[in-house]
Amino acid sequence: MEFPNWSLNDKVAIVTGASRGLGRAIALAYANAGADVVLASRDEVRLKEVSAEISQMGRKALHKRTNITKEGEVIDLAKAAFDEFGKIDILVNNAGTILRKNAVDISTSEWDTVLDTNLKGAFWCCREAGKIMIAQRSGKVINIASAWATQARAGILPYPVSKAAVYHMTKALAIEWAQHNINVNCIVPGWFETELTAPLKNNPEMLRKIEDNTPLGRMGKPEELTGAAIFLASDASNFATGSCLCVDGGWSIGWTAK
Repeated sequence: MEFPNWSLNDKVAIVTGASRGLGRAIALAYANAGADVVLASRDEVRLKEVSAEISQMGRKALHKRTNITKEGEVIDLAKAAFDEFGKIDILVNNAGTILRKNAVDISTSEWDTVLDTNLKGAFWCCREAGKIMIAQRSGKVINIASAWATQARAGILPYPVSKAAVYHMTKALAIEWAQHNINVNCIVPGWFETELTAPLKNNPEMLRKIEDNTPLGRMGKPEELTGAAIFLASDASNFATGSCLCVDGGWSIGWTAK
C-alpha cells in the first residue's frame, strides 16, 4: 500500500491576499511544507515581510504587488511566476473584501468592488494559472469561499453573493479541467481572527453569538486553516476535485445556542 504524500517539496504556489490573515498563514505553511511561493497583494510592504520569512525557511519567494481587480496585473502575475520558476503547481485564490451595509444603501461602485475582487479577480487568476497548468497537464487550484456562500445574512449582501459564485465556479472548473489532470477545490472558512473580522471586537453581542453558535466555542486562528490548504495542494488530495471543505469549528452544522 502506498500512503499519501503530503509534502509540497519543490512545488510552486501562487497565493493571493498573501500579505496578511489567512493568505499569509497559507503562504508560510506552504513554504514550511517545501514549496516556493509567489506572493500577491496590494500591500507591497507586508509582502516583503512575508517574503523575508519564507526566505528564512530556506525556500524561494517572489513577491509581486497585484490588484486582482485589474486584469492586466493578474496576467502579469502569472507571467512573472512562470518566468521565475518555469511552472505553477498550486493556485490559492484567497484575496477578498467585504462590505457591511444595508442593501438599499449600496452603490453600484461598492457592489462592483466586492464582486470584482472576490469573483472576477478569482476567475482571472484561475484562467491565467489554468493556461499554464493545462499546458503542463497538472495543477491544484484552491479557492477560498466562505460559510456565507450557502447561508444568508443581512447587511453584507455582495459578500455572500460573490462567495456563492466562487463556490459554484469551483465545481464548474473541476469538471472542465479534470481532463487536464487539474484538481479544483475550495475551502469554506468559518469565523477566523483576521483583519477582515477585526471590527467584531467592537460588537460584543455579535461576537458572543458567533462563539455561542460555534460548537468549538471560539473563532479560529489563521494557522488552523493551513492543514486543509496543504491537503488540497498535495498529492494526498489527487482524487478530490470539485469539493468544498468546511473549516469552521462546526459553525455550518447549525446554530446550537439556545
